[in-house]
Amino acid sequence: MSRVGKMPVAIPQGVDVTLSADTISIKGAMGTLARPQIAQVKVAQEGSALNFAPTNESAEANALSGTVRALVANMVQGVSKGFERKLTLVGVGFRAQAQGQKLNLQIGFSHPVVKDMPAGIKVECPSQTEIVIKGADRQVVGQIAAEVRAIRPPEPYKGKGIRYADEKVTIKETKKK
Repeated sequence: MSRVGKMPVAIPQGVDVTLSADTISIKGAMGTLARPQIAQVKVAQEGSALNFAPTNESAEANALSGTVRALVANMVQGVSKGFERKLTLVGVGFRAQAQGQKLNLQIGFSHPVVKDMPAGIKVECPSQTEIVIKGADRQVVGQIAAEVRAIRPPEPYKGKGIRYADEKVTIKETKKK
């Protein structure tokens, strides 16, 4: 059996888990997340923990038990604490501004770039060169951060562009005569 799948997921105070035949629904302070159940994985709630077990002995069911456990653990953490991704703008005159559900970027193009945020995602700009994307769903937060970064990824010669706060950009040496 999967090592990850064997570990139970602890359910903190203030988080409600609803198991039905076809969905797993988790509700907490940051919102509600739902995921369809997979037939090859049996999910059982015992007290304040969720246990996962493959329904048969196939390698696929074994692998899926660990995958479903990790996804549900991310859902529990998302509705209780939430997830955030930090981005940094590097470049002269590069600025970001959060306006409600919109992110307004001035990043060296002839026009400002406006990125709309989906429901459940909050965007903040603590300074003009920092962007913080917050939400309950880990996948959506990561996807939005990747889409914002893709607008102007860091270039390899000066490092200008939008990068993750913990990202290290390797600078290439320029061509010599």
